[in-house]
Amino acid sequence: MALHSIRKARGCWSFIRALHKGSAAAPAPQVSEHTQLSWILSCMVRLPRLQHLHQWKAKTTKQKHDGTGGLLTYPVLQAADILLYKSTHVPVGEDQVQHMELVQDLAEGFNKKYGEFFPVPKSILTSMKKVKSLRDPSAKMSKSDPDKLATVRITDSPEEIVQKFRKAVTDFTSEVTYDPAGRAGVSNMVAVHAAVTGLSVEEVVRRSAGMDTAHYKLAVADAVIEKFAPIKREIEKLKLDKDHLEKVLQIGSAKAKELAYPVCQEVKKLVGFL
Repeated sequence: MALHSIRKARGCWSFIRALHKGSAAAPAPQVSEHTQLSWILSCMVRLPRLQHLHQWKAKTTKQKHDGTGGLLTYPVLQAADILLYKSTHVPVGEDQVQHMELVQDLAEGFNKKYGEFFPVPKSILTSMKKVKSLRDPSAKMSKSDPDKLATVRITDSPEEIVQKFRKAVTDFTSEVTYDPAGRAGVSNMVAVHAAVTGLSVEEVVRRSAGMDTAHYKLAVADAVIEKFAPIKREIEKLKLDKDHLEKVLQIGSAKAKELAYPVCQEVKKLVGFL
């Protein structure tokens, strides 16, 4: 829970910085044990293993093979985030399954060398394993996508959400069906609709019978807007209370530190640093 608290608080940190508007903003609380364990774990993984991770290959291709060392070793930092709190189950998207395999391998490798210490965490996948890009349904939806119409953000206005879904890639067939292999764009709309309404894909398709895809995209947009509305209201409320956000950051950091410090110290003893 401490890790969840600090991540939730850090998610609001951009709002705090915006409210402060300048360098006077206090630095976000840090838990240095994350980077300490990350370095130790990085000594246990070979370079080719990291270079073969699909996200590294995809992102460096987009960056014209100009990826940084930080990007290459980011999955090891993810592993440290998980193992430092001795997590047993981790909710992830489908695109993170390969990174979770690295986490599991690192836990097993550490245990084999130093004795049973880390639980080997399992991935938890929801029915919506991956949200696809609205502009390229063969790729995942990503906040770093340079095409602003490809990704829906919780903070988007209703007008922006409608525009993005109106421009979403589908095909020239009007009927709403679910066929990921043959109709990736429309199937992406159906999957998003099912995810935000809690309905099954089959039920979504049944209820959309007789609707053409142009009108259906607007129906999906409305469902997304409705789902995001209470979250957006909470964000707006939090933005008005920067003192509360800073307090959450401090409390979350302290709780995370309380859990992380003894684990990291024990790791250091096992590997011979202490």
